[in-house]
Amino acid sequence: MLPYSPGLHILATFTAPPPTLRDAEACRAFFDDQIQAFALEKVGEAYHSFPADENGAGGFTAVLALTESHLSIHTWPEHGLATFDVFLSNFRRDNAATVRGIYAATLAFFDGTEQHKTEVRR
Repeated sequence: MLPYSPGLHILATFTAPPPTLRDAEACRAFFDDQIQAFALEKVGEAYHSFPADENGAGGFTAVLALTESHLSIHTWPEHGLATFDVFLSNFRRDNAATVRGIYAATLAFFDGTEQHKTEVRR
């Protein structure tokens, strides 16, 4: 019997245009589309937008709980920066390709440029 592998976790930092890093509602719609496209199940979510200021802040934080685990993003538009992570367990199926697909789609959605990425096999 092969040992159980709990799943793949991607942690990443990317740069992106500031307007995309301020739009929590567009991100919410995008994440909902990804959850549907990859046949995942959302069991909770929290979105928080920070107020804009003279320095170009006004980013947001989003954390989604999934039966498979979670995904999250934190944005700093004043620096053109975001951090992102997604972890999906392999309880019912191998989700490594799904984790990579969600990450690739997220970079494309935000018109992001990867600065750093770590893949952790749990």
